[in-house]
Amino acid sequence: MDPVVLLFLTSGLFLGWALGANDAANVFGTAVGTKMVRWRTAAIVCSVFVILGAVISGAGASHTLSKLGEISTLSGAFMTALSAGLSVYAMTKSGLPVSTSQAIVGAIIGWNLFSSNPIDSTTLTTILFTWLLCPVLSAGIAVPLYQGLKFVSKRISMHMLMADALTRFGLIFAGAFGAYSLGANNIANVVGVFIPAQPFPDLMIGTFRFSSTQQLFLAGGLAIALGVFTYSKRVMMTIGDSLGRLTPTTAFIVVISHSIVLFLFASRGLEAWLASHGLPTIPLVPVSSSQAVVGAIVGISILQGASGVRWSVLGKIVFGWMVTPIAAGVICFIGLFFLQNVLGLVVV
Repeated sequence: MDPVVLLFLTSGLFLGWALGANDAANVFGTAVGTKMVRWRTAAIVCSVFVILGAVISGAGASHTLSKLGEISTLSGAFMTALSAGLSVYAMTKSGLPVSTSQAIVGAIIGWNLFSSNPIDSTTLTTILFTWLLCPVLSAGIAVPLYQGLKFVSKRISMHMLMADALTRFGLIFAGAFGAYSLGANNIANVVGVFIPAQPFPDLMIGTFRFSSTQQLFLAGGLAIALGVFTYSKRVMMTIGDSLGRLTPTTAFIVVISHSIVLFLFASRGLEAWLASHGLPTIPLVPVSSSQAVVGAIVGISILQGASGVRWSVLGKIVFGWMVTPIAAGVICFIGLFFLQNVLGLVVV
């Protein structure tokens, strides 16, 4: 591989690491916070399935970011990803589950403003709409699931040990599904800006063609997995213990609801099925994993009584959501100016 290409890709890998450090909390934070799943077990399962989701199903949401800003130079993509990664890292260090989707969108807008590239208002409106829809949809899924599970549990008599074992299995299954959905939906945030530049040559393994895009997805998935193992524990505890009072059962509902939302916005198969039946399609957009899980927690907590939500923690999380895209955009604009005018690199 060209060393220059590898150097530019480090920002995308850094963003992947930051995503793994932050968003693993959305997949297993509730399970770890309720002490039903050990952190090491959660990290292993999350890492394996996030890589599978990225490589197998990551193509769907990546095209939306290209529509928002098609960055054709590696140096421009480098600064865009680095800006998003730095803003996510700063919030992660504060223990806040921020949105990598918002960070990369903010950074792309910063690139558009610097390059005087027109912003696709239709794509941006779609993305902003999903930011509002995501937590509401997650809460809307979590509440009936919680009510249904509560109804069933009252009518089924089960030994405490059996119930405990099933709950643990359910949390691991939900976490695996969540990690797969996270990789499928959010790998676009990590390497989507590099896709137009096509930094790798296609590889032929027998009759199988391993494209440049698939290689990017694999590299990004591995970076996410590294972030899970090295830096995710603190944010897991914020989600799992600080925002709302969760039982193992409600933790399971939260992760399932979050995972369904991410999968809905990443599934090409679902989009094709809806279109073939003349139904409205769901936009393939890299939505916020953090918003999905927070929406589910708040929905269930309000159902149990508004006092179950720690509103001060929620306020800090929402503040992080608002600051992240602005910070990423400003960092990107300044960084691009430095690369172009100080280092003499072509960024647009």
